[in-house]
Amino acid sequence: MDTLELLLHPVRLRLVYALSGGRVRTTAELCASLPDVPKTTVYRHVGLLAEGGVLEVAGEQRVRGAVERHYRLRRDRVTVDAEAGASMSPDDHRRGFAAAMAALHAEFNAYLDRPGADPFADRIGYRQGVFWLSEDELTEVIGELRAVFASRAGNRPAPGRAPRLVSMIQFPTEAEG
Repeated sequence: MDTLELLLHPVRLRLVYALSGGRVRTTAELCASLPDVPKTTVYRHVGLLAEGGVLEVAGEQRVRGAVERHYRLRRDRVTVDAEAGASMSPDDHRRGFAAAMAALHAEFNAYLDRPGADPFADRIGYRQGVFWLSEDELTEVIGELRAVFASRAGNRPAPGRAPRLVSMIQFPTEAEG
């Protein structure tokens, strides 16, 4: 399975999210972070991500006679490069978008189901708007947003920091005319 195929699945996307920020986790810890996903499903998808080179074993230890693996993301393997993106068919994009939205929806529900979830206090946002942009303006906006995201992408877990899932989606809403 190639990287694109591996990443176009909502459970595998959620596992990527759960390991982002340089986190190292066992499969049991990943199961705990995705309580709405059956454990057998988590184990299966961790195995696929590891086989596909998206995850690597960061360490192993014996626990009650079994070997417990600690996994981390291979950051170089969790993005779809320009060549792969350009070769995606419309159906690939549909599947990718559906997987991303399903993962986003599941993560949001998992947040709301946590004890003490407070969307207002946690500054939850889900706004949409239409911007009229030329190709040059769109290129500029994308560059600005990439710079903002890149300036924080290297952040690691630390006191006072919480992981936040941020999504950016943009597409033309009608044909140019």
